[in-house]
Amino acid sequence: MNKNFTHIAFTNSVKKQQEKYGTRNAYSRMENSVGSNHLSPQEIHFIQQRDSFYMATVSENGWPYVQHRGGPKGFVTVINNTTLAYADFRGNGQYISTGNIDGSNKTSIIMMNYPSRQRLKIWAEADIIDSGENQELEEKLNVNSNSAKIERVVLLNVKAFDWNCPQHITPRYTEDEISQMRQG
Repeated sequence: MNKNFTHIAFTNSVKKQQEKYGTRNAYSRMENSVGSNHLSPQEIHFIQQRDSFYMATVSENGWPYVQHRGGPKGFVTVINNTTLAYADFRGNGQYISTGNIDGSNKTSIIMMNYPSRQRLKIWAEADIIDSGENQELEEKLNVNSNSAKIERVVLLNVKAFDWNCPQHITPRYTEDEISQMRQG
């Protein structure tokens, strides 16, 4: 847990609930810990191995929206230790996440490793870059599809992150993971 995380997540109403349920003293000490928004090699490796994530945005009317994104392992590209990016392809045409980011660039991402029961939460400010506006960035993205055209790039400027406890994560396995276990 880092100080940026506690600064973003521990609002006054959250602190009030921590006090009510007896965890405030422990988390108060964590707020004074040293931290940064720089992803370590551990987070970078974890991100590069993911084939999906969940991203939350908030609409202009204050309602949260959660979108699942998936692709080949590594489709989320680590640009540097504070910046992530992924290619966004045409979907159902609703553009809810894209519109929400246009209204407020604040996002929250959850990346899961179900077999290892690991969960990484990331708070980021997102920028939408339309296809063709930054060819160099588009070329850096791990896109394994020649048939799909990138409609936009989502650039994520990491502001904070935190690892969750594995206690309530149910292990789940992909077909590839099951196949590897059978062969191994």
